[in-house]
Amino acid sequence: MTEKETTQVKMEDVQAKADEKKCPVQQSLVFVEEFLAGPMCGKCFPCSMGSYEARIRLKRVVDGNASDEDIDKVNAISSHMLVASMCKRGKDTAKYILEHIVSSDFRDHLTGLCAKNECLEHVKYIIIPEKCTMCGDCLDACKDNAILGERKKPYLSGYTPFEIVQKRCTKCGECMKVCKFDAVKLLSAREMAEKEPAGV
Repeated sequence: MTEKETTQVKMEDVQAKADEKKCPVQQSLVFVEEFLAGPMCGKCFPCSMGSYEARIRLKRVVDGNASDEDIDKVNAISSHMLVASMCKRGKDTAKYILEHIVSSDFRDHLTGLCAKNECLEHVKYIIIPEKCTMCGDCLDACKDNAILGERKKPYLSGYTPFEIVQKRCTKCGECMKVCKFDAVKLLSAREMAEKEPAGV
């Protein structure tokens, strides 16, 4: 047995990696990425080209840049792979995607909602001013310098309230972990859009 054969990734390992995720879209994307990186042999056109195309379109869904067409194409690609792939590995990949794509989570992503809050482009952390005591714990925890504001000091006023700069935020969640007053909230992109005044 060669070294390559002993280190070859098995389909069970691919599924185990994908199943670590909670979001069906993330699960499908990870499955395809792990399949492409390991077990896929590339010998048959439907499997190799289909997997690469599916990965591109699944990535669009995760990143919030997809349309109905992308989901329909992934469904069509997977259905074609299930029939035309020459090996069980390709068929298993197609089955996995088809089992997950029926979830309403896929279409929800098109409206800015990841129900499992795993797709970072679909979530935002915000600070609720009414709950914030301006203690500065979140400021200390943020390694991305994404939080602006001033700690409250006795007998002084006129502070700049704490807020999260979305363009800097990497959504690590550390600010929420350290806040003792539940002043940091995780919102979906859909909820954020609903909060924004019309015309802004």
